[in-house]
Amino acid sequence: MDNNKLETISNLFEGSEIRSIWDSEKEEYYFSVVDVIEALTESKDAKDYWYRLKKRMTEEEKSEISTKCRQLKLKSTDGKFYSTDTLDTKGILRLIESVPSPKAEPFKLWLAQMGKERIDEVFDPELAINRAVDYYRSRGYDDKWIKQRLTGVVDRRKLTDVWKERGITKNVEYGILTNEIYKEWSGMKASEYKEFKEIRKESLRDNMTDIEVTLTDLGEIATRELAQEHKPYGLKENIKIAQMGGNVAKVARDNLEEKLGKTVITKNNALNYKYLDDNKLNKPKKLKSANKKNLKEKNNTEESNE
Repeated sequence: MDNNKLETISNLFEGSEIRSIWDSEKEEYYFSVVDVIEALTESKDAKDYWYRLKKRMTEEEKSEISTKCRQLKLKSTDGKFYSTDTLDTKGILRLIESVPSPKAEPFKLWLAQMGKERIDEVFDPELAINRAVDYYRSRGYDDKWIKQRLTGVVDRRKLTDVWKERGITKNVEYGILTNEIYKEWSGMKASEYKEFKEIRKESLRDNMTDIEVTLTDLGEIATRELAQEHKPYGLKENIKIAQMGGNVAKVARDNLEEKLGKTVITKNNALNYKYLDDNKLNKPKKLKSANKKNLKEKNNTEESNE
């Protein structure tokens, strides 16, 4: 789920927020169960409602929901990420049937509209591109960065196409080769680069500066051209080519840093990107004084389990 996009859908159902994650691999949204329940029922304790709802379900209903339910880390009101029950579109529709609410019907219509948008994009791919541009703009990226990012997506696809021709067919092998490129020019694997920038599930490239993106793209373009020229086959031979491609980016990096007098690799990330309703997301809910101690102890427990 490296390319997942964390989103907050706000101003839905009178300002309620529903956190969701887009799984690009499965091409499916996953929605926070407690957010949906809170939006539908206006319950003051959506987690307790969800617990009691599961207790009332038949064994068949529990089985159906449990197979669709996934625990994914979503951003909470305190700005931290916690494991949260999520359901895909079909699971949410099934959940809605179990929650008596006059708001259920507009929610169904909204989910149907999301499905329609995906179908429309099949017939007119430009709609998907426009959606990506709108997504990045809404989070504060400028058009120059967006153009470079989208170009990088195309270049990346060209590279993986070449790798396929050269006997690379497994996702794990793509990851190994990508890491070789990263390690050569940045000194870090992709996972280490993410840790350096203090990001989790978010896309690494979405959190790079334009210089970092350029060096990443250069390493991959160089790897593609070298692979086409030398025609390696299999993982072992392609690793050598990936290292050569990454070295091209390293030479460019070293040359630039020598002239700048500083490193171009930065811890800066885009995690302060603009949610559709940023203030509301970060605004803590009011708690009764009697519950504050319990909530604090619960949060400390959850953090220690991450």
